[in-house]
Amino acid sequence: MFRIRIVSLFAAFCAASPALLPHASAQVVAESGVVLPPYAAVADLIVGAPAIVDARIRSATRIKGPEAANVAAGRMRFYVEADVLALIRADAPMPARVGYVVDVPLDARGRAPKLNKRRVLLFARPVAGQASMIQLTTLDAQRDWSAELDTLIRRIAREVAAPDAPPAVTGLGNAFHVPGSLPGEGETQIFVQTATGAPISLSILRRPGEQKRWAVALGEIVDDAAAAPARDTLLWYRLACGLPRSLPATSLADEDPANVAAAREDYRFVLDQLGPCKR
Repeated sequence: MFRIRIVSLFAAFCAASPALLPHASAQVVAESGVVLPPYAAVADLIVGAPAIVDARIRSATRIKGPEAANVAAGRMRFYVEADVLALIRADAPMPARVGYVVDVPLDARGRAPKLNKRRVLLFARPVAGQASMIQLTTLDAQRDWSAELDTLIRRIAREVAAPDAPPAVTGLGNAFHVPGSLPGEGETQIFVQTATGAPISLSILRRPGEQKRWAVALGEIVDDAAAAPARDTLLWYRLACGLPRSLPATSLADEDPANVAAAREDYRFVLDQLGPCKR
C-alpha cells in the first residue's frame, strides 16, 4: 500500500515538473532577524496554490531508485506525511493528515535536513482521486514556518481573496501623450490589459519645474484620488511583475515622434518607480 501511494504521488509530482521554480534567492530580513523571501516570491506561491497549509511533519521517508532519478543536484527526494495544523487557504476540506513528495536542498556537507517534527508552510493542490495527498505547486513550495512568514502569507492571501483584488496583468492597450500648453507640460495615459478584462490605467503628469507624478486607476475614470501603489502590495506586485519591460509599438497610435518618445519615456519612468520584481 505504501509503495502504491509513493508511485501515485510521485507521478503527480513529476506531472508538475515544467512549473517547478528555482528557490528564490532574493530575500529580506524582518525586524526579528528572520530571513523572509521577497513579497513577489511569496505572492507567486500564493496565486498559484489552491491550498496553503500550516503543518507539522510526522514522518519523512527518502525516495530512491527510479522514482528519484530526476532529482536536481544538491537535493534529495522524500515522501512526507504531515499533520495539518491550520488551513490558511483551501477550496475544499482537507484531512487531518496529508502526504506529499518534496525535493529538499542539502546542506553544505551534502546532508538532508531533519524533517521530522518540523513545522512547515505548504503551497499545494489536491491530487485527483487521492483525498489524503497533496501536490506541491513548485520546487520551493515547502517553507519552514516562522511567525513573520505566516503573517506575510496571510496578509497576501487576504489581498488575493478580496472582492476588489487587482487582476493579473496580461499586456498593454493603447497609450498616448498629450502635450500641455506650456513647454514641458503634458500627460501620458496608458491602458493596461488584464486577465479579467477589468480596467486599469496609468497616468503620468508632467509640469514645468516639478518632478513627474504618476498614478494608477482601477476603473474607467481617473480621479484626483488615484495614486501610485505602495510597494509590497498586491497592486504593486501585479504591475511590477506583470507589465512588459517596454511600451510596444502596437500601443502607440500617435504618429507624432515627439509624443511617441514622451510616452515611452513616461512608461520607463513608471517601471523605474515600481522597481524590480524580485523573485
